[in-house]
Amino acid sequence: MILRHQKIGGEGKTVEIDESKFGRRKYHRGHRVEGQWVFGGVERETGKSFLIPVERRDKETLLVIIKDWILPGTLIMSDCWKSYDCLKDEGYTHLTVNHSIEFKNPDTGAHTNNVEGMWRHAKASMSQYCRKKRFYAGYLAKYMFLKSCRLQNVDPLAEFFKLCSIVYDPVDGVRADVVESAESESGTDSEIESEDESQTVFF
Repeated sequence: MILRHQKIGGEGKTVEIDESKFGRRKYHRGHRVEGQWVFGGVERETGKSFLIPVERRDKETLLVIIKDWILPGTLIMSDCWKSYDCLKDEGYTHLTVNHSIEFKNPDTGAHTNNVEGMWRHAKASMSQYCRKKRFYAGYLAKYMFLKSCRLQNVDPLAEFFKLCSIVYDPVDGVRADVVESAESESGTDSEIESEDESQTVFF
């Protein structure tokens, strides 16, 4: 349903980016996790964010998403994943934190605590037993929609219907004669209302 999006970041804004694997350990043991890789980012100042399921985490894959979602001039903070090494050449300011050593870079103050927190909330929103890989885009879209409603302080159901009215044509697929009949009846109702109004007497 989400056919368009607004880019986050920009001059004076900071966006934290990261990748995480959604799933569970095979047979509930060891370090191997069966599931779906997801790439995401969070704008610190507003909480606006994005989550995209990915099959690869190489530079070519992630850079396309970064350019599609993050405005040039943004200060991007990330871990030391090699795919991010090119960001300074792509119009971004880039600071890193080495998570194998520390959670926050003591020299630059760089950290990814906000995007790490998003991972926890996003994973908690998904039932452990309902994580089919082919549905991850839908799972993530639902999480992002509800998060956006919270940030905007709007009712999710009302927002859903509003977006439906924008995205979907209510007469798409309806027979032309049915549409013409409905329009004709609407015009007749308007004429009747006009006649009634002309007969109204004000005191």
